[in-house]
Amino acid sequence: MSLAVRIARIGRHDLPLPDYRTEGAAGMDIRACLSTPIELVSGECRAVPTGFSLEIPAGFEVQLRARSGLALHHGIGLANGIGTVDSDYRGEVAVILINLGKAPVTIAHGDRIAQAVLAPVTRCLWQEVETLSTSDRGIGGFGSTGR
Repeated sequence: MSLAVRIARIGRHDLPLPDYRTEGAAGMDIRACLSTPIELVSGECRAVPTGFSLEIPAGFEVQLRARSGLALHHGIGLANGIGTVDSDYRGEVAVILINLGKAPVTIAHGDRIAQAVLAPVTRCLWQEVETLSTSDRGIGGFGSTGR
């Protein structure tokens, strides 16, 4: 299934649009749009611009996710776990990278820094009640189901 999403470039126009690298890929690669490289030292986080903004259809979001290669080889992840670009946001998409590794990592213009996944949004309607139904698990949490 495909859905049209409007995208506008901001500033430089020399990067490819986010793209799927393989036929079965769920996420599109997003690149850093930088005038000069940035260095992320260990423990540092920074919002890295992408050079585009989106007009996401109502009822959808774009999830920003870490790239597995950057995480495994360099300790680079997203500071907020998974980022969300809401359908009513029109500003430049930025990716909040964090260096969880021990060595500094340089991010250059055009480097693939994250993945974007278009996902449907289900809105919650709270139903406040006095008590909840019981379950086999009950209130056990944080490892209560074993290893």
